[in-house]
Amino acid sequence: MYWLYLALGIIFEVLGTICMKYAAGFTKLVPSVLVFVFYGLALGALVLVLEKVEQVSVVYAIWASAGTAIIAIIGIIWFKEPISFMKIMSLLLIVLGILGLELFD
Repeated sequence: MYWLYLALGIIFEVLGTICMKYAAGFTKLVPSVLVFVFYGLALGALVLVLEKVEQVSVVYAIWASAGTAIIAIIGIIWFKEPISFMKIMSLLLIVLGILGLELFD
């Protein structure tokens, strides 16, 4: 069950970050409010995961790095950010790091 909470936490964190982009420095009301709502939900989900999993370092690393990788991919696809070989390789290293944390516990 904690994997579901972790996945939801990652999704909420990504949604919060997307809203941050649209909040335009907190000048737009709805996206600004949603930043706090989604980040609150993300942290709430993280708390639920940490009730079941003792290794805060592993849980937080997975949560943060997965969110970072997903946001980078969304930035490339949705926000038309530039892509380079080094960006792709860096994303692959993030994914490998996440797998390494989980598989070689």
